[in-house]
Amino acid sequence: MRARFLVLAPALLLAGCGGSNSSIDLLPADLVASGRQIFRHDTFGDEAFWTDQLRMHEPIGTAVSPRKALEVGLKVDAEALPASVVEGIRSGKVNLDDPATTVALLKLDAVVGVKGVVETVAGVDRLARVGITCALCHSTVDNSFAPGIGKRLDGWPNRDLNPGAIIALSPALDAQKKAVYNSWGKGMYDPRFNQDGLSKPVVIPPAYGLAGVEKITFTGDGDDIAYWNRYVSVTQMGAQGSFHDPRTGVSVTHGTQDLVSSKLPALQAYQMSIAAPRPPAGSFDAVAAERGRLVFQRANSCATCHSGATFTDANQRLHPGADSMAEPEQPSYAARSATKMYRTSPLRGVWQHAPYFHDGSAATPEAVVETYNRRRAMGLTEQEVRDVAQYLRSL
Repeated sequence: MRARFLVLAPALLLAGCGGSNSSIDLLPADLVASGRQIFRHDTFGDEAFWTDQLRMHEPIGTAVSPRKALEVGLKVDAEALPASVVEGIRSGKVNLDDPATTVALLKLDAVVGVKGVVETVAGVDRLARVGITCALCHSTVDNSFAPGIGKRLDGWPNRDLNPGAIIALSPALDAQKKAVYNSWGKGMYDPRFNQDGLSKPVVIPPAYGLAGVEKITFTGDGDDIAYWNRYVSVTQMGAQGSFHDPRTGVSVTHGTQDLVSSKLPALQAYQMSIAAPRPPAGSFDAVAAERGRLVFQRANSCATCHSGATFTDANQRLHPGADSMAEPEQPSYAARSATKMYRTSPLRGVWQHAPYFHDGSAATPEAVVETYNRRRAMGLTEQEVRDVAQYLRSL
């Protein structure tokens, strides 16, 4: 499988530059299907971290009700719920304030990105082990049943999720670390804190619209998605496997089995298959967006870096920290990375994942354009700022 994917990858990247879905169509269906299963349900053996080290099964099984879980951004897959449970939620017969209901949802495999092993002891279900999957941060739901409950939307960043607050529930952490985790807030996560001890959380990025984009992280550390999948699975999720990068000095091995490497090609194929979502009908002013497109494409304007069908020059170059609208910052996120630089973020689907910039400092597309206009002395009028923001919403 690995060789098959590596032979196909160059063709996918070339096709992805053409602005069509041809790159997605070329992906082998069986590889994509396998990757989807991995993305949604595979923990890579990280229960050893979340259960044996952090003891997360203890607070989740005894103190986290479904209502509390929804408050910290966890999502429920409505399609995993039996009809009886659906009716029970609708009628109020299912107690959403009881942690036992959370255990029942985990037993049904209905909590997006969280996998639980439930044991029945003396007729009572107990959460024995817990792990997480890629979908925890990089999927949400369409809220078609209720807020936080609906059909899965894979690749969409869960900006409702408060990973720090969830991790801070661990009884294995001291007060100092809990304070750091609790300081991050919704939609924010620092994937380097547990490696360098610094805290500068960034927004959870989307995992869609990646076909044809070689540098897929904020700092462009790897040449493909598999690099970051390995980093996150091993160093952040606690997967059984290894990650090594001499550029950052990060070298982590968990366990004696490698439960990661063989799954990376399929996982990457699935992520490359997820197209950026189109903006909802009526969500932007089409006339203003067309005016904004012309401003966007002016010489020495936005399209200089946000170029091509993917709206990024990341395949050609990275940018120094001074080019980032979030810098200077302490600690500098780029300074902690392998490249010490930033990539230009792709813009397809940008309407969906506010706030913007890697630090989430711009709440709206208008705030993004205003920041560039001010810091780059672009000379845009107020109307042009609004028009470009409408164009961004149309992508």
